[in-house]
Amino acid sequence: MQFFLHEIVARAVAIYFCIDCSRRFWNGLVERKAELEGEDILDWESWFFHRDEMPVRYWMAMGLNMITLVACLIVAIFGWFHPNT
Repeated sequence: MQFFLHEIVARAVAIYFCIDCSRRFWNGLVERKAELEGEDILDWESWFFHRDEMPVRYWMAMGLNMITLVACLIVAIFGWFHPNT
């Protein structure tokens, strides 16, 4: 029972983060402005990098958003892996 609830929660959270990361990625491509959250959980500020002003940071932020999107998509499809020990 506990394993089943872990699967549901992991997939629900992954779907939420997948939607959030895809929105950020799409807005970054369309508006040419990438958004990156603060690195701390309690840090609520967002950083915006414009493609024309800071191209290296822009593509780094877009790459991090893409990696997070792919990771969340994998968890949403396959679920959370619990090894049998």
